[in-house]
Amino acid sequence: MAVDYLVIFVYLAGMLAMGWWGMRRARSKSEFLVAGRRLGPAMYSGTMAAIVLGGASTIGGVGLGYQYGLSGAWMVFTIGLGLLALSVFFSARIARLKVYTVSEMLDLRYGGRAGVISGVVMWAYTLMLAVTSTIAYATIFDVLFDMNRTLAIVLGGSIVVAYSTLGGMWSITLTDMVQFVVKTIGVLLLLLPIAVVKAGGFSEMKAQLPTEYFDPLGIGGETIFTYVLIYTFGMLIGQDIWQRVFTARSDTTAKWGGTVAGTYCLAYALAGAVIGTAAKVLYPKLASPDDAFATIVKEELPVGVRGLVLAAALAAVMSTSSGALIACATVANNDIWSRLRGIGKAPAENAEHADGHDEVKGNRVFILIMGLAVICTAIAIDNVVEALTVAYNLLVGGLLVPILGGLVWKRGTVHGALASVVVGGLAVVGLMATYGILANEPVYYGLLASLAAYLVVSFATPATDAAVLAAWRERLAGRAPEPESELASEPAATPR
Repeated sequence: MAVDYLVIFVYLAGMLAMGWWGMRRARSKSEFLVAGRRLGPAMYSGTMAAIVLGGASTIGGVGLGYQYGLSGAWMVFTIGLGLLALSVFFSARIARLKVYTVSEMLDLRYGGRAGVISGVVMWAYTLMLAVTSTIAYATIFDVLFDMNRTLAIVLGGSIVVAYSTLGGMWSITLTDMVQFVVKTIGVLLLLLPIAVVKAGGFSEMKAQLPTEYFDPLGIGGETIFTYVLIYTFGMLIGQDIWQRVFTARSDTTAKWGGTVAGTYCLAYALAGAVIGTAAKVLYPKLASPDDAFATIVKEELPVGVRGLVLAAALAAVMSTSSGALIACATVANNDIWSRLRGIGKAPAENAEHADGHDEVKGNRVFILIMGLAVICTAIAIDNVVEALTVAYNLLVGGLLVPILGGLVWKRGTVHGALASVVVGGLAVVGLMATYGILANEPVYYGLLASLAAYLVVSFATPATDAAVLAAWRERLAGRAPEPESELASEPAATPR
């Protein structure tokens, strides 16, 4: 294992080095939170694919393939579909808004103070998303070093917190590009063909396994529908995803770069399911489907390659963890803390407060605080699936309707949006307590309650002021002036 350890060590050291490099570049709020909105198509595509394909997509995707066969690809497949829908239909408009958070978009659209309430819901989602990614370190480091769970979470989480705090989005972007390359080589180009060959090829896999393992719908129609509802729609509205859209240098980059990333996710989904199916042939009696990835890597791959593939799994976890962490900190600082302190009534337009508050330093502090909170929460929680379900149920049940409603329906009002967030969020929480966290009913009924509240209250209250809608249309068209912080930031070479 010495060679494998060396590969992992070099990878982790490289992540920290890129964090240090990013610190030298992130000198304004725009540079720190959205990489100066200067990413070109290649870098944008790679980083977007990296953030959406995390530990759940890699370890969990292989586990679903082990349990259900090829239809186990549906979870990650719906993530790819969501990214494609976001890129084709909404990303260009989102990029032109020139904001930092989803809550700022809601304030611009509705002309009211929807930010704090929606910010709390989005903060809870991003926090739990970061927690689920951080928990996954325990699985990887256990395979590598037979390490205690708590120590593994602290080690992996500390590295992510360190490079994210140092350089913000620039560090995360650079590390995500490396992580994207490592995942592509490790999972698609190495683990996938080796697993299939070790299992005897597709003909042997078909001979050894029941026919339902090769049924595209074998996982069940209701499960697929739930995946679409949670993950496809979740991709449309998550702060972690939108914050990457904000990094694109143009709306064209956001649209086409995201389309490439979404297509890559579809291929990654199928690869994970095939690897899991091969693992079922090789190890038919594993205690848990989630052990399939670690088992096939540990037992079937040669020295060196094993280290690279484990680095790919680590890359998948780190990319999602760091993206969720900076999103969580951005929401906590810009949408909750600053508003509660009464600072900056228009956060999207004012980068520096009148009291000379250093926003880069402030956001850095919030990443550190949220990072510590994520590590402590991850140590306390055991069930990754439940934590991830809570995150997406809150996101979709509470925020899907007011966000998409604001983008496509001009009659929606601020009161309707607030009612939608509150009713949908409370309904989801109450239904999870009643039916259970993993039940499908909470997100089904919570989303319906959110939609009903939005429509009824919007029709019952005065329409949004014409001046607010006019300003909103100007922002959507990209004709609004650049935020002060971005005009003041130093020009730099455009990453391509």
